[in-house]
Amino acid sequence: MSQVYFDHNSTTALKTEVLEVMLPFMANQHGNPTSRHSFGRTARAAVEHAREQVASAVGAYATQIVFTASGTEANNFAVQGIVSGLEPAQILVSSIEHPCVSRPALAMQARGWKTHSINIDDNCNLDITHLQKLLKAPTNLVSVMLANNETGAIQDIAKVAELAREHKAYVHTDAVQALGKIPVDFFALNVHAMTISSHKIGGPLGAGALVLDKRIDIQPLLHGGGQEKGLRSGTENVAAIVGFGAACELAVKNLTAFDMHTEHLRKHLETGLKKLNAVIFGQNALRIPNTSFFAFPNMDGETLVMALDRKGFAVASGSACSSDSDKPSHVLLAMGVDEDLARGAIRVSFGASNTIEQVQHFLTALEGELTRLKNLAAIAA
Repeated sequence: MSQVYFDHNSTTALKTEVLEVMLPFMANQHGNPTSRHSFGRTARAAVEHAREQVASAVGAYATQIVFTASGTEANNFAVQGIVSGLEPAQILVSSIEHPCVSRPALAMQARGWKTHSINIDDNCNLDITHLQKLLKAPTNLVSVMLANNETGAIQDIAKVAELAREHKAYVHTDAVQALGKIPVDFFALNVHAMTISSHKIGGPLGAGALVLDKRIDIQPLLHGGGQEKGLRSGTENVAAIVGFGAACELAVKNLTAFDMHTEHLRKHLETGLKKLNAVIFGQNALRIPNTSFFAFPNMDGETLVMALDRKGFAVASGSACSSDSDKPSHVLLAMGVDEDLARGAIRVSFGASNTIEQVQHFLTALEGELTRLKNLAAIAA
């Protein structure tokens, strides 16, 4: 059996249709978008067309899209850029945020800000009561992700925004894992800033965007040539931006089919997992349809990931961006999961190319590896 990829929350394959629109800008269409000659004008037109495509995918205006080199940059830009022009107060982030949100928030402490984490419950849902309590103190920014990259849990961002705005706080959401999996509407969420990324939806690496309320005063992180209306200096990666725009258009077009297909796969997977006595994290939360996060008691996650890789299945043991750490998932610890069980966590995230047959083969391989590893552990004991 050929290698099966079950790690789409980490990154996705570049779609053929996306590559096709990128190729001209990786070869003969090599103009700088700031140049006045025909090559530059062609590049500028391509960037602006992509900006329209990205904006349309999230229900925003093209003038609200600021292109960046990644979701990580966009999150850093949002957190640090929004508060930098304000008198220091507190920054609130959920306890399940990706490090590219939580770490910039912590870094602002050295400049006078206070950072606090908003609790979540054991289903990975934000504790709204705790947020209301924290908001009693002066607050500059509240940042809560729309969909968690590990459990897939979806947060009620519109409610978060309502509460934060009542206390004159700005609101940011990391929607990187939500785009292409659930409908994402910038205005319906009522936030001031939202992060999205290309390579999670079949687009290229190296392109992200921050969607901004045009009335917000945000300070740039990068200074130089004044690109992106002075908000993000640096020559635009035209090919990647063009690919990002095409990927957004495809993601919206295929959203319903993607959701139905991947939810069907997840239901089949989790039915099998329950028969194997797996603990499924966040299963009672509203989740993006393609994601399942689970563990088996007394089973090391990294060992199981490597064993499954040898059997031809690519899965993750949590967030790819923290895969070099031996610490358990901070998301699971925030949910109150026992540390030993959290160390066994495995994430499966499906894409449109995956099939029921692949899921069934995975369950068979998983059962075999669980038996083998348990027997080895018994012998060692």
